[in-house]
Amino acid sequence: MFKKLSSFCLLTAFLLFSGETVFSQKSTAIVESSVFQNPPSNYGIRCWWWWLNGNVDKEVITRDLEEMKAKGFSGACIFDAGGADQRGNGQVPEGPMFGSPAWKELYVHAIKEADRLGLVMSVSIQSGWNLGGPDITPAETAKQVVFSQLQVKGSARIQKELAVPKIRYDYYRDIVILAIPAKTFTNRAPIRDFENKAATREVGWSVPETRPLLTDIAGTKGEEDASVKQVLNITKYFKDGKLDWKAPAGEWTILRVGFTPTDAEVSTSSGKWQGNVIDYLSEKNFNRYWDTNVEPLLKAIGPMAGKTLKYLQTDSFEAGGLNWTEGFEKEFIKYRGYDPVPYLPVLAGKIIENREVSNRFLSDLRKTLADLIAEKHYGTFAKRAREYGIGIQPESAGPHAGPFDGLKNYGYSEIMMSEFWSPSPHRAKPVDRFFVKQAGSAAKIYNKKLVGAESFTTIGPHWNDVMWADMKPSADHEFCAGLNLVYLHTFTASPKSMGLPGQEYFAGTHFNPNVTWWNQSTAFIQYLTRCQYMHQSGISVADVLYYYGDHSPNLGRLKEDDPSGALPGFDYDLIDEDRLLALEMKNGKIVLPHGVSYRILALPDHKTLSLAALQKIQALVKAGATVIGMKPVTTASLVKYPASEQTLKTIADELWGTAIEKNGVRKVGAGKIVWGKTAAEYLRSDGVDFDMEIVECENGSKYDYIHRADTAVDYYFVSSQNRAASKMTAAFRISGKQPELWNAVTGETKPATSFYQKGGKTYVPLEFDPYGSVFVVFQKDISKDKKGEQQSNYVKLEPATTLHGAWDVTFDPKWGAPASVVFNELTSWSDRTEEGIKFYSGKAVYSKKFDAGKELVSGRKAYLDLGEVKDIGIARVFLNGKDLGILWAPPLRVPVSGLLKEKDNELKVEVVNTWRNRLIGDRTKPAEKQLTKTNVKVLDTWQLTPSGLLGPVRLMKAMEQ
Repeated sequence: MFKKLSSFCLLTAFLLFSGETVFSQKSTAIVESSVFQNPPSNYGIRCWWWWLNGNVDKEVITRDLEEMKAKGFSGACIFDAGGADQRGNGQVPEGPMFGSPAWKELYVHAIKEADRLGLVMSVSIQSGWNLGGPDITPAETAKQVVFSQLQVKGSARIQKELAVPKIRYDYYRDIVILAIPAKTFTNRAPIRDFENKAATREVGWSVPETRPLLTDIAGTKGEEDASVKQVLNITKYFKDGKLDWKAPAGEWTILRVGFTPTDAEVSTSSGKWQGNVIDYLSEKNFNRYWDTNVEPLLKAIGPMAGKTLKYLQTDSFEAGGLNWTEGFEKEFIKYRGYDPVPYLPVLAGKIIENREVSNRFLSDLRKTLADLIAEKHYGTFAKRAREYGIGIQPESAGPHAGPFDGLKNYGYSEIMMSEFWSPSPHRAKPVDRFFVKQAGSAAKIYNKKLVGAESFTTIGPHWNDVMWADMKPSADHEFCAGLNLVYLHTFTASPKSMGLPGQEYFAGTHFNPNVTWWNQSTAFIQYLTRCQYMHQSGISVADVLYYYGDHSPNLGRLKEDDPSGALPGFDYDLIDEDRLLALEMKNGKIVLPHGVSYRILALPDHKTLSLAALQKIQALVKAGATVIGMKPVTTASLVKYPASEQTLKTIADELWGTAIEKNGVRKVGAGKIVWGKTAAEYLRSDGVDFDMEIVECENGSKYDYIHRADTAVDYYFVSSQNRAASKMTAAFRISGKQPELWNAVTGETKPATSFYQKGGKTYVPLEFDPYGSVFVVFQKDISKDKKGEQQSNYVKLEPATTLHGAWDVTFDPKWGAPASVVFNELTSWSDRTEEGIKFYSGKAVYSKKFDAGKELVSGRKAYLDLGEVKDIGIARVFLNGKDLGILWAPPLRVPVSGLLKEKDNELKVEVVNTWRNRLIGDRTKPAEKQLTKTNVKVLDTWQLTPSGLLGPVRLMKAMEQ
């Protein structure tokens, strides 16, 4: 049943460039069908190549790299880490410590082998994450403000020792000694969400909404501890822990304010690579770490640094809170223009001046932290790497919400690295699984090429992920958000001595030569490679640019969050304050310096803008920009306060007017201000067609898209996020071009034979297999009145015959099964009585002879359909001696026209399942009788999974159109 476009039919779009050279920019490549069908390996996937607990050897290093090359990978990231023993799993043997001579020897061997094979390498610059390690001294650690306080009576000379605040690691340094009038309050509400505002902890672990940190409850007169003028700096009267101060009349609170290390430690690191987290606010401390731990690794590989080793990595920030560094007060003055010292009592929970002023100071504090993390940490990281011709690819923008601006951090990256998850109990909801939209936007606004992601992460499942049902829809979702470089998470190096399936990390989809289906993984890898070829070409098309604010923490969420209201028919990109200030108006479009343009700029709805941002918006509007958003009412900052608020009001009144209705449009200069409408509502009212519109779809169906363009071609990647087969009609904002359908699963490209053009749009009926996807490519000119001659773009099939009867099935007896068995009917291995088959894991070959009949041999197009294949759903088909390839995504069907004989056709179907059933079979056996070996704990709750060729296996024939 079809209906008009509704909220159930969802969509999307993005950018990028092409080629691999570090620091390269635009591409003018035009996608070609011949390259799409067989893309070169430089478009291939990569992986987190886990060196668990340092337990690797040269043999497995060479084996893994050669297998990557053979399967079409473009490279890998060496990632030394621990954590194998989390969630009750067993530890793996401890190998050489990261950076030690023995570890360095393995690393040099890996880079040499990668160089021989032509693979692009990255390396994480530590073991585990957050950045830190055993050589981080207390002085170099992340820090936070601490304080002690003392009540004294004035009109007297105060000679007292001031208690040292609570400290860690026996390290503490004073910042200042302050005195404020002593007050007692009854039931005064504390500053709301104080720990998050003071950056003493992460706001959340999954891209939380952080704009509420800019506001508080309404203030009450008299609730302040002191005015700014009443805050006395008495540091000069303090020496050797003692205060000697003649206090004025009254009662006073003496605050000894200083800093000490946080309790953040390196997480998930190998062996002895334990220690504290580095100070992310300090250039000096990063440089010392680099000189000691990173520079030797780069020097050890000589000219291969920058040639084979092209990127350096650090993983996501999960270090909790930090809010100070040595000399922070000077940096604060540099960035914010005023002295923070009189406001430091706020960090002790006091209210200075009033509640609003205290909140403004906390906002400025977090924004300064974000500036320093970006410039002193990631900026220094990029600068040092660039000396070797190397780019950086840190996961620098969440999803853990540390005190930083994600887009600002990305400004120093060469690969915009993010992450996404396959379905996982740990992250079950889309908002907790998908994070690539921010990275995709960063690549576009910073004019970079590659958008990478730690891909298919899970916590909970082991060896039971299904490519078509778990991995493909997750990747497709993020392709629509801008992803164009998959880094498998995870590919674990497992020495031969660790057995099979071998050593594994506690998390991630296991995808490496030790999985049963490794040799059958090539078809899925080729799917991802075809997609990456397309998504690394051209530039994405987005009509809307969304300014995501100037506060900290600040992170972009998943695409469907859609803060501008652009979806489903238009796409949007995010932009931060730095890049906002670089915008210009050209030919009626809002344009970035490298030429990327947008129709409109949308503002966040919290009515807060920095003066710099508002002044830029004013200039853009006067020059012709259309800006959508509510009238700002505050800067939420003490920068040039309170004059800043009057300046903001003056500019806002000029742009929005003084009599604000619920919605409206106001012309200012050559541009206009719009409010009370979403971006999509405004664009439609202004006569702009949807970039892509679903004009018919089945009720409840969900789709997403991304539109990319080059000088002579437009193409849309359209993803069905529906587990069942579905169909719909899409209208594309293109005319005068022949639509072509490019199938990345099969590599098939063909012109659409069913379409029509109307009103500057092309309407194409599309049909999708379960979780299917298609590239709709427009590149060949046609007349604007041409339409397709067929009713459908797809071959309609009907059953011709079912292959009943017995099948000969062979197994690999070393995994416990008999060498050969006759299946009288197709049934799951897990339902068989033979223990060796019930618990079998690996490959089996089904063989059968059958007659096809005259009609299928000489008549209409014929197909072989395998029906169901369990558990991972991979099969390879051989018919009459010809290899018909690997099937992994439903329907498991191949064309067989011209291959069939009337009599005695010989069919072989190779089927493979995962390690799951064999591990369950070994669960209760003594160690010496187990066929498998792994550190992963096989839980009692694991259930046998249906496995094998279940059918029905049928011959299908094409119906007449």
